[in-house]
Amino acid sequence: MLLGYNTNGFAHHDLLEAVEVLAEIGYGSVAITLDHHSLNPYESSFEENLAKVASCLHRYKMRSVIETGARYLLDPRTKHEPTLLTAGVEQRERRQNFLRRAIDAAHALQSDCVSLWSGILRDDISDANAMKRLVESLIPVIQYAETRNVTIGFEPEPGMLVDTMERFDQLRSLIDSDLFRLTLDVGHLHCLGETPIEAQITHWREEIVNVHIEDMRAGVHDHLMFGEGEIDFIPVLRAFRDSGYSGGLHVELSRHSHDAPGAAQQAFGFLRDQLSKIESTD
Repeated sequence: MLLGYNTNGFAHHDLLEAVEVLAEIGYGSVAITLDHHSLNPYESSFEENLAKVASCLHRYKMRSVIETGARYLLDPRTKHEPTLLTAGVEQRERRQNFLRRAIDAAHALQSDCVSLWSGILRDDISDANAMKRLVESLIPVIQYAETRNVTIGFEPEPGMLVDTMERFDQLRSLIDSDLFRLTLDVGHLHCLGETPIEAQITHWREEIVNVHIEDMRAGVHDHLMFGEGEIDFIPVLRAFRDSGYSGGLHVELSRHSHDAPGAAQQAFGFLRDQLSKIESTD
């Protein structure tokens, strides 16, 4: 497994410079959140920027994933909207179009996956109909991913329709594609009481294609610097190692951009120290 970092924690940096900083620290992977400042897929220079990022990743021998959780890229007034669950068909299609562009980016960069989530259900329909809407919205996205041979990493997210691993399991049973897999967020598991975390890692080891990692407190969806929450990371990291996971452990600290290089350095030091402790005690 590789230590990685999500560029939503480098909101005030140029993307190429953020990759350079992360490589200097020692990270081996980067989770690129497509956003206004970061590989915006709606800019006329998108293809040119993709080529520059591909060259940068190659230069620093870094792997990548594409993240689609930009807060206000599609709607300047409502966070994360529209989603695959938004009531209006044209709005859902706008999200689908964005996800296709994300898939194009992943294909060009040879990324491990495109990471996405369900969205919040904002209209009054039954749970069954909401899940049906989500599946119908996902299918054309997955079909497009299959034409590009790009894996989808679906992330259960607190507050969204698909929030828990149980809900993910329900959704997965309705999707027939080998490229539909799992983005596992360590903090989310702790937040929602899906513990012990290491048992979840072991159970889902065959499906995990992307990992988000940060500290968190039970019942509070707030991404914290390591040591500020309640998670014991030794068993968590050991479980990833023992499960044979070889992708990126991407630190997700989107509220730490004001001190991005410092936060990235602190997180790297913590995780490297934890991994060293595991090696020394085995």
